[in-house]
Amino acid sequence: MKSRCTRHMLCVAAFAACAPAISNPTSKPEMIAGHVAKRDAQGHLLPWISWRVAIDREMRFYERARADHGYPIFVTTTFVDGEWQAMPERSDTIPATQNAMGILSYLKYDAYRGGHEAKALAIARQMGDYLLKESLTPDTGKYPRFPHSTGRRDQFPLPSDSGSQADHPYEIEPDKGGVSGYALALLSDATKDPEYFDQALHNARVLAANQRPGDPTHSPWPFRADHRSGAARGAISSDMTYILRLYDVLIARGYTEFEPKRAALWQWIKTQQIASAETDGARFAQFFEDHDTPSNRNAWAPLNLARYLLEKRDALDPQWRADTATLIAFVQKNFTHQEFGVTVCHEQDEDHDAWGGVNSTYGAVLAMYAKAIHSTALADQAREALNFTEYAIDEKGRPRDLVKHDALGGWQEDAHTDVIHNYMDALTAFPEWGN
Repeated sequence: MKSRCTRHMLCVAAFAACAPAISNPTSKPEMIAGHVAKRDAQGHLLPWISWRVAIDREMRFYERARADHGYPIFVTTTFVDGEWQAMPERSDTIPATQNAMGILSYLKYDAYRGGHEAKALAIARQMGDYLLKESLTPDTGKYPRFPHSTGRRDQFPLPSDSGSQADHPYEIEPDKGGVSGYALALLSDATKDPEYFDQALHNARVLAANQRPGDPTHSPWPFRADHRSGAARGAISSDMTYILRLYDVLIARGYTEFEPKRAALWQWIKTQQIASAETDGARFAQFFEDHDTPSNRNAWAPLNLARYLLEKRDALDPQWRADTATLIAFVQKNFTHQEFGVTVCHEQDEDHDAWGGVNSTYGAVLAMYAKAIHSTALADQAREALNFTEYAIDEKGRPRDLVKHDALGGWQEDAHTDVIHNYMDALTAFPEWGN
């Protein structure tokens, strides 16, 4: 096992070894996503415009989204272009991830702006309303009134046999119930609406009823399950963090029924997942809805686990420093590469693109870690990764899901809903980065 110092040096070395050369001032301007690249004297990428301006423009752009059945179209539709038109070739949707992470983004943005963003809070409510009114399974079976992980646009509500991308009809992904349940619990706090909390509590009870003992080859829930019978598909589900978050929120509010389930879940995360990151990372396979290869590892889950360790620290894990270093080193070793001289993060073994969601997650978590251990080198690397994704936003605040894509829009969680909260976390750690 590497020492904490060694793992930290691996993180720093990844940055130092990849520092770009200073560009030739007489060469043709370097363009990134339609913007002239800006660099400092050492050649490191700077934002094309201040983060605060870019993010505010994006949020204002999303406030103007056209309505679809009473919801902003980016709530109901996953593939949307830069003019608020649904992409005709893609009818598939990922309602749970898209809207749950959107709720977290909008709540964090409102908090960052001092609680004065009434429109952001209203849109967060619309995301929550969609999850409650349009995305749930029937009130029967092993996963009753549980959020669908995938579906099709133009279906209100989603039918019982909903399922798209790599989900089969009737399949749900249990971890997405944890993501949405946690987001709804926070939305209830922000709005004082008990309906959101009631659904969060219900999600947790359904998850607890279906929780199984984890072992080296099985997580406490499968990646996919038929919501009628509970028939499992995919032995490992990598995102256990948001179910842990949901349990923790409910226990803190007096729901002690979840304490044994929470203890068993944390034991599996601590002894199986984090330990796995020291070796092959096999317990971090499967998260994204459009993939079903059982061995397909990803960066999103270990980064979000690291985020929670950094938020809770000793209250969650007395070894949080070493464990966070292990998780970040695993991601850097397996899921980072270079674009425009910047170290960026890609999603998974089967997709080596630096999508906006995962790369901004990487930048945010690295920033939080850098702040915690007082590392200037890691802070610089985090800021540069986030600068890279900021180039995806155009002058009107319209983002794209991938910097190298010519077209605006695309996957809405990679363009927007799973991006904004990451900038908020980075700005909480380093407020000066917004200037």
